[in-house]
Amino acid sequence: MVHNPKLRLGVTAHETLRAAFRPSIANAPPLPVVNYGLLGQQAPSLPTTPANTLPKASTVVITWTDAEWAALQHVFCSGNTTMAYSNHTRGSWIGWEKYAKNLPHSAPSQWNYWFYYRIVHIGTEPVLLCKSNTHLDWPGALYLEAMIDLLVKDVQPRLILSIGTAGGAKPQDHIGTVRAVSAGTLYKTGQPSSNWPEYKNIWTGNNTLLDHAKFKQLLFAVPTKTSDLETLCTQFNQHYGTTYTLSQLDPNELNYGDPTPQIDNQTGGGASLLTSSTFVVGTTAGNYEAFTAIEMDDAVGGEACAKSNTAFGFVRNISDPVQAATLPTKVQGNWGSAVYDAYGFYTSYNGAIATWAILAGA
Repeated sequence: MVHNPKLRLGVTAHETLRAAFRPSIANAPPLPVVNYGLLGQQAPSLPTTPANTLPKASTVVITWTDAEWAALQHVFCSGNTTMAYSNHTRGSWIGWEKYAKNLPHSAPSQWNYWFYYRIVHIGTEPVLLCKSNTHLDWPGALYLEAMIDLLVKDVQPRLILSIGTAGGAKPQDHIGTVRAVSAGTLYKTGQPSSNWPEYKNIWTGNNTLLDHAKFKQLLFAVPTKTSDLETLCTQFNQHYGTTYTLSQLDPNELNYGDPTPQIDNQTGGGASLLTSSTFVVGTTAGNYEAFTAIEMDDAVGGEACAKSNTAFGFVRNISDPVQAATLPTKVQGNWGSAVYDAYGFYTSYNGAIATWAILAGA
C-alpha cells in the first residue's frame, strides 16, 4: 500500500498518519541479539563517521522511516544487544551525521537536509548507511534524483540499495515477507500499466548467506497475536468511529506473520516493484499482483542510478499486506497504516537482516 502524500512537511506519509493515530500492542518484544557468528561472520565494524563529508563506500544503503532506521541501526551497528520496541519511533542515533551541504536554492524552506549517514565496514568493504529526508512525495522527484546524483558523485559506490517497508501487492504475501528485486516500475496516474516506465538493471544479490542452513535462525517471526490484532481493531474503530471486525479488516489472516518469514531474492530477473506518490493499494482482488510490493521512492532512484550506470537494487519488507477489496479505499489505507505502525519495526528487522546477508555473502 502507498499512503496519501504527506500532510505535514518533512516526514513520511506513514509518520504523518501516526501523528493522528498511534496504535499500540501489548508486551511488544525487543529485537533479538544478532548472532552473526552463526553464519561464520563478524558483526559490521564501526569506524568514526566524518562530519560534513561523505566518505567513499562500495555500497550505499538507504532507508526511509524511523522504524526502518531503528532496524537498520540494530542490524548494522548495535546487534550485540537487544533493541526495545520503544525505539520504533526514535528519531536520532549516536554515531550518525546529518548531511545538509549543497541544498538546491529552489528547495522548500522546511526541507533543510538530505539525510543522516553513517559508515560501517562489512568485512573489508565500506558501506554507507543513509536515513533519507528526501522523498518522491516531498520535497519531490527532482530532489530525490538530486540526492542520488549527489551520492553517486561523492561516495562513488558500485551499488545503491533502497530498503524498508512497503505495501503488499500479492495476496499470498503475509506480513513480514521480504522481497528483493533489481527493477522498479513508476505508476502513472491515468495511464494504462503498459505505459508505466520500468527502470531495471542486471545486479544480482548474493545468495550465499541467504541459502546458509542456519540463516533462518537469524530471522524474527513478526509477533502477531490475535489478541493484539483484536486490540488494534478496537483502537482503529474508536479512532475512526467505525465498527469493523478483525475478520472484515483482515479476511485472509494476511496480517499474521509466518512462523519463518519468507525471504525472496528475485534480483537479476524480471521481477519489479511498483513506485507511486499517489494513493495506490494492493488488494485481495490481486489488482497489482504483477509486482512484488508497492512503495514510494525506488523507481525514481533506479532511474537516477541508471543514468550514471550505477548498479541498484531494492529490498522491501511487507509491513502492510494487501487490503480487503470489499473495504472502502480510505479504510484500506487507514488500516494498513495502523498495521504498519504496530509492526513495521519488526518487519524492517528481517529486511535489514536480508540486506546484511546479501552484502556479507558477496
